[in-house]
Amino acid sequence: MNLVGRRTANFIKSAARLEDVSRIFSRPLSDVGPNEPSIPPYEWRVETVDVKRARLLYQSRKRGMLENDLLLSTFAAKHLKTMDESLLNQYDLLLNVPSNDWDIYYWAVGNKPTPKEFQTKVMELLKQHVKNANKEQRIRQPDLH
Repeated sequence: MNLVGRRTANFIKSAARLEDVSRIFSRPLSDVGPNEPSIPPYEWRVETVDVKRARLLYQSRKRGMLENDLLLSTFAAKHLKTMDESLLNQYDLLLNVPSNDWDIYYWAVGNKPTPKEFQTKVMELLKQHVKNANKEQRIRQPDLH
């Protein structure tokens, strides 16, 4: 077998092993639709408060949809520094447990009722932030420094 043939065969074997491993470690969710990928449950991390704040700031800015990028990044810039560990944990769950960012957006703006598990102090603060009583301009994410 020539060099290209051997490399191709090795690549195919590696891909097959990877598929077997991913099938073993994937944890399907019961509420996933037939055409949706399964998402493993969120696992808590052991980290310092400063590291958690930095991670939550990053996750607030990089949501994958501009609406949440703007809402959550401005919310994080305003509130993250003053949150205690309990509020940080609530915000962590809000950012990492729902599998659909549109849900977070609709809960925050009031288009959909917020599920009981997310009716927290952080959600109240986020809903107040979304109302924008001071009419602040929020057309871009705040600077990091």
